[in-house]
Amino acid sequence: MLRLFVGLALPHELRTRLSGMILHRFPGAKWVPPQNYHLTLRFIGEVDNGRADDIDAGLSTIAARGFDLTLAGVGTFETRGRPHALWVGVERNAALEHLRAKVESAVVRAGCEPERRRYQPHVTLARLDNPDPMRLGEFLSLYGPFRAPAVPVERFTLFSSHLAKDQAHYTAEADYALA
Repeated sequence: MLRLFVGLALPHELRTRLSGMILHRFPGAKWVPPQNYHLTLRFIGEVDNGRADDIDAGLSTIAARGFDLTLAGVGTFETRGRPHALWVGVERNAALEHLRAKVESAVVRAGCEPERRRYQPHVTLARLDNPDPMRLGEFLSLYGPFRAPAVPVERFTLFSSHLAKDQAHYTAEADYALA
């Protein structure tokens, strides 16, 4: 079984810029290593090798144009009022939404269940477990207005995810060029 997701790898310069935020660590945050920063287009989950091949075949037929991507804003995801993830957001982008819709269609055609959650593009910086509210608030105030220069997106990737005790390890299984 493979644990898969489709995403955009971020260029080194952008990952370096995002990693500067880690300098402002606070209790209750488990920081994502910069080499794992990515923008998920579709989490797939565990599939067998045959389904993985079908997903790869479907993704390879996607025709979409490259585009520029701008990361902006910092926030949290919450469950029942408790923050559980710290993220950097993405400026609205019709080309990104178009690509995400095509990826979703290809994954569903390969036999996966449709995604039921609303897509909210982001890059996860940290997982949160009962963070100090004051320190989290300071972090959000400091980085809330974050905005990175636009970066060109020329491909998307099928990744496998290998869970480990300390962190997940991601492997690029296939890259797909955008026109």
